[in-house]
Amino acid sequence: MLWGAALGAASPLIPATASAAAGRGRSGDRSARSVSFRWLGTAGWRIDVGDRTVLFDPYLTRFRTGLFDAGLDPRTRLRTDPAVVDAHIGRPDLVLVSHSHWDHLGDVPYIAKTTGARVIGTETTYHLLTALGVDPAQISVVKGGEVLDVGTVTVEAVPSLHSRNKNCAYFAPGTLNAPPATVPATIGDLPEGDTLAFHVTAGQSGPSAFLMGASDFTERAVRGLRPDLAMVAVPSGSGTTHRYVPRLLSALDNPGVVVPVHWDHFERPLGGSPVRDPAMDLDAFLAQVEKASPATRIVVPDYRTAYDGDMRPVSRWAASGPAGPEAADPPRT
Repeated sequence: MLWGAALGAASPLIPATASAAAGRGRSGDRSARSVSFRWLGTAGWRIDVGDRTVLFDPYLTRFRTGLFDAGLDPRTRLRTDPAVVDAHIGRPDLVLVSHSHWDHLGDVPYIAKTTGARVIGTETTYHLLTALGVDPAQISVVKGGEVLDVGTVTVEAVPSLHSRNKNCAYFAPGTLNAPPATVPATIGDLPEGDTLAFHVTAGQSGPSAFLMGASDFTERAVRGLRPDLAMVAVPSGSGTTHRYVPRLLSALDNPGVVVPVHWDHFERPLGGSPVRDPAMDLDAFLAQVEKASPATRIVVPDYRTAYDGDMRPVSRWAASGPAGPEAADPPRT
C-alpha cells in the first residue's frame, strides 16, 4: 500500500530564535481579541494574527474514500477542489502539517504552489510535497523540539504520536527518507511519516494554542507548554491509549479552554453543521474532560463561526472570511 524508502537528504530549517510564550487568563485582553480562530473541519485550523494567516492541517476537499461506507479504498485518487480550498484559506503565510495522511496533507500541495506559503512538517512531508511539485525552498523540516520565530507568530514543533486501532497498530504507517519512486497519486501513496503537534503563540504575549492532528501524544514532550487553548483530537472507540484525556490535560497543566477536533465526518462537504464521525464518541470525550479538569471551558467548534483568542464566538463567516457583525451561535459546551 505504501512506498518504501531509503536514506536521503533532509531540507533546511527556519532558524529558531525565540521561545514560545505561555500564559493564562487573557479573557477580554486586547491580545486575545486580535486573534481569530476558524475550524476548517477534521483537525484543521485557520489562525489569523493581524495580517498574518497560519493554517494547520488544512483538508478542505473532503472526497470519498469508502472509509465511512464499505471500507477504505487505498486506491482512491488524490484530488483537490480549488474553488473549495480558495474560499476558506485566505492568503496564508505558513502551513503547519502534523502528518502526511491524505486528510491532513491532501490540499497542502495546491495551497503551497498557489500561495507561496511556507510549509513546516516532517521529512516524509517534505519528500511527498517535493514529489508533488512544491518548491523545496518553501518547506522546512522539523523533528520536534524546534522553536521557530516566524514574525508575529512563534511556532514550537512538538514530537507526537498517531492514534492506533484496537490491535494497538498504527494506521498506514511508514516514513520516507528519500523521494518516492513515482509521483503520489492515491491516498495509499501517503504514509503517516511520524506525527507532530504544534504550539503556536500569537505575538509576544498573545494567546497560545496547542494543535493536535491525531489522538495520542508524548507526555514528556508536552509538559511545560501550558497553552491557553488545547485543540485536542477526539479518540476513536478503541481506547488503546492509557488514560488519554486525564494524562494529556495534566501534562498541559489543565488548559483554560479545550476544543475537540477530528470528530466530524470529513467526507461530507464543509458546510452547514458538522456531522459526527460514527467512530468517535464525542460525548464520552466531553465527559472525560469535565471530570479531569472541571475548571476548563469546553468549546465544541462549528464550521461557520469565527472565534477570538479566548475561543469566544465573534462572528459568523462566509467561506472567504468573516461575514460581518452578525452574532454567532453560542458554542456548545
